[in-house]
Amino acid sequence: MFNFFKKRKPADKPTNTNPVNINSISIPTFGWDIVEKNDGEIVWVNPEQSALISLYFFNIPPDLPTIKDVDALRSFHRSVADSGGGIIEVSTFNLKSFPSVKTIFKFPQPEKGMSYLASVTIPFENCSFVIKTQAVEVGTTGIRDAFVLDRFLGSGEVTFDDAGLKNWFEDPYDPTFKEGTPMNKSEKEEYDVEFPEHPLTKVRYMINQAIEEVVFHDELKDLPLFNK
Repeated sequence: MFNFFKKRKPADKPTNTNPVNINSISIPTFGWDIVEKNDGEIVWVNPEQSALISLYFFNIPPDLPTIKDVDALRSFHRSVADSGGGIIEVSTFNLKSFPSVKTIFKFPQPEKGMSYLASVTIPFENCSFVIKTQAVEVGTTGIRDAFVLDRFLGSGEVTFDDAGLKNWFEDPYDPTFKEGTPMNKSEKEEYDVEFPEHPLTKVRYMINQAIEEVVFHDELKDLPLFNK
């Protein structure tokens, strides 16, 4: 259930001679079990099998179009709509002095509910690291959406028209973009505190913990940065 949105395989053959490898950074693992480990990826899954955190190392130049133009990055990542998904967040920031990209996406599951994927990409000139967290809706789905939607309907901020709900679904950066499954108002971070067991809350918490606790090892200090 966690195979979506793998854009490329981790490289298994080095393209440079630097000592950097997947162990050059460390992330929190929450005490979970390793279910996959090789030169390109390490995956930890929680005991309930409904969430995971993973670390990837790509020993090839990053495929990002830029890290300097966040609008271009958001346009680039709207390709998730091709798989029926939608953007919840695409932002850039310095992760302990390393320029990085944070993303959160949603994808409809085949039967019902959503899968959520959050990631941080740390690109260098000739390689990159990606930290990913994923969680899915299980059991009864749509509770968060229903509770928050009821409030917006009550306030009149969301209404019904001939096309259905109005002002409920919206790409967070481009309200004119309607493809895929756009973010809805219940998926704003302010509602996480009310729904601590929701998969979106979980992936946000995990990726934020990873951002807070990630450790970069010495061999990364002089590695050329991605500069597009």
